[in-house]
Amino acid sequence: MQISGDLSPKSIFSDRISDVPKSFIREILKVAIDPSVISFAGGLPNRKLFPVEEIKEATNRVLEEYGRDVLQYSNTEGFLELRKYIAQRYLEKQNLDIPVDNILITNGSQQGLDLLGKILLNQGDEAVIEEPGYLGAIQALSVYRASFRPVPVSEEGMALARLKAVMSQGAPKLIYTVPNFQNPAGISYPEANRLGVADLLRNTPTLLIEDDPYGELQFEGEKKTSFKKLIPENTILLGSFSKTVVPSFRLGWLAAPDHILEKLVIAKQAADLHTNNFAQHVIYRYIKDNNFDAHIEKIVSVYRSQRNAMIESIRHYFPQEIKYTKPEGGMFLWVTLPPQMSSMKLFEIAIQDKVAFVPGHPFYINKTEVNTLRLNFSCVDEETIQLGIKRLGRAIIQLPAA
Repeated sequence: MQISGDLSPKSIFSDRISDVPKSFIREILKVAIDPSVISFAGGLPNRKLFPVEEIKEATNRVLEEYGRDVLQYSNTEGFLELRKYIAQRYLEKQNLDIPVDNILITNGSQQGLDLLGKILLNQGDEAVIEEPGYLGAIQALSVYRASFRPVPVSEEGMALARLKAVMSQGAPKLIYTVPNFQNPAGISYPEANRLGVADLLRNTPTLLIEDDPYGELQFEGEKKTSFKKLIPENTILLGSFSKTVVPSFRLGWLAAPDHILEKLVIAKQAADLHTNNFAQHVIYRYIKDNNFDAHIEKIVSVYRSQRNAMIESIRHYFPQEIKYTKPEGGMFLWVTLPPQMSSMKLFEIAIQDKVAFVPGHPFYINKTEVNTLRLNFSCVDEETIQLGIKRLGRAIIQLPAA
């Protein structure tokens, strides 16, 4: 019997995946993998700060204490003691009273984004995204064919006039934010801006996703109020151990209202049953047996010095008309070239001199030529930062105006 029909590779894929672009950053990292290239492109924690010996000890203790039981299937919501610890830390550090039953352990906060897209978005539903915004969120929500409504962010926070205009056209299904040391720009929403955003969302059906992977990595300044405190019924909070312990365990979490969490648990059961149970136990044992706050302070001290080195090098080697953010924490800063210059063309020049970064356009919706770029300072030592910024300054001088 002969089967007819289109068997070409394109025809077998869903419409949903056909519209989703590759991660531009992952493609750049292929170029930057050459060890002679100084890369400011990745969003990588500093591997020298991974607590290897402590995790080794925690691993042994978990196996000694639980034996074969810890290698068995587990519940979808996650290891109860770890969830209790997360809830307690929110209470101590941010005065957030989040019930343990409202916390779901995920495979990194990236899975949290995927699950939220799965349970909340129908094709064409409106989602407000920061501009510039986190590429991983744009990619995750694109799978569910969201209709994006970009709202600019800057060191003044989210543009309230633009957000108000978007809200006046009908409440969007959700708003995605990284209000602390944002990826890609490194900015943080000021307190007054958070209050303004909260006022616009209060008593509306719009959900705000507060992604906070960098909140613990604060170098200076005052702690800002979480949206989960300001508008708890509207806010879904994402967190992660990737930036404070190790990324390879892929351990994150969601804190969401009851009716949202119920659907998230169903979606997670359909996706992977549960997050790695063994890794959850190891992380918990590591945290309980060690001074976690001292470990975070060590990270903060190193990253603060690396940020300072990058800013000082920019001041020394970049032309004076170049603008840049001065993040109070996190892992990134954002550079703005003169309007007539292209960051993609700058990348093509800079990579010839063995320095890489991420041109700005992947962090926007439907823009291909922009004059902005992201620099990561967390995984490059201070001496290498100085050399890389010197090379990049040389490339900027060679960059012709468009």
